[in-house]
Amino acid sequence: MRLGRFVSLLISASFAAAVPAAAQTLAPIRGPVRILVGFTPGGPTDLAARSMADRLGDAVGQPVVVENRAGAGGRIAAEALKSAAPDGSTLLLVPIVVPVLAPLVFKQLGYDPAKDFAPVAHVANYQSAFAVSANHPAGTVPEFVAWAKSHGARANFGTPAAGGLQHFFGLMVAKASGIDLVPVTYKGGVPLALDLASGQIPAGISTVSDLLELHRAGRIRIIATSGAKRSPLLPAVPTFREQGFPAIEGDGWIAFYAPAKTPKPVIELWSKVIVKAVRTPEVAERLTHLGLEPTGTTPEELAAIMAADTARWAPIIRASGFTAD
Repeated sequence: MRLGRFVSLLISASFAAAVPAAAQTLAPIRGPVRILVGFTPGGPTDLAARSMADRLGDAVGQPVVVENRAGAGGRIAAEALKSAAPDGSTLLLVPIVVPVLAPLVFKQLGYDPAKDFAPVAHVANYQSAFAVSANHPAGTVPEFVAWAKSHGARANFGTPAAGGLQHFFGLMVAKASGIDLVPVTYKGGVPLALDLASGQIPAGISTVSDLLELHRAGRIRIIATSGAKRSPLLPAVPTFREQGFPAIEGDGWIAFYAPAKTPKPVIELWSKVIVKAVRTPEVAERLTHLGLEPTGTTPEELAAIMAADTARWAPIIRASGFTAD
């Protein structure tokens, strides 16, 4: 009898040890976990979410599914998160535009990141590339600035969307370098890249991943990247800081959020699970392939990044007079 009880206890202990700690703690979550993505399948944010879903599911002992709520620049998914139960079963993966830029450009917004979102973890940075057409005379930022000062109305730049990160980054470039740069907005990075390659516009700003292949093919020329350090995808291209413009800097990023009022222990556990997944070689490699630079932070660190970027972009947006309503 004693031997049978000992064996039973031993089996129970072995089973408990085999269950991931996060799964034991998050056991109250019933059914699948949703990762809301505010963009269509196949885009960088969607692919990043799918790259992590299975690993997150294994860690918490629940299936994790990606649910695309595309439209309105990610705002539909953000509103869906606002309405979700704060029980840890719904997460939102979004780029900087949703929690930082949208509140600065919309007077009427269906969500308030400060009240409706709980920061969970920063996942990755992505850099913007400043490129010129292949036949443009400028090979450096100082040379482009000199060209812009002498060409007046021809000094414009293409951007994938009005009110997006690259739009305001271009305005930052103009302000810091003392030139007038007129934004020409497109409906996405592809038409922008094609016009840049054909010489229809002299310069363009888009994500590094959007412009990388054309740069490698010699059809355009990337002369600077937006980060504090050089892009791992373009190690030969200097930053603005390296070219004498320390005020020109601004990465994009993607991050996870949960509904406000989600219990703090659940938030902290999700953060640890996400950071661990981001830093595994397999996921890190997938993110890098998408043009992302894996990071991983605590909820508090993500909140600090949001505050810093709000302070960075708010004066530029106010000075531009741009509103999206």
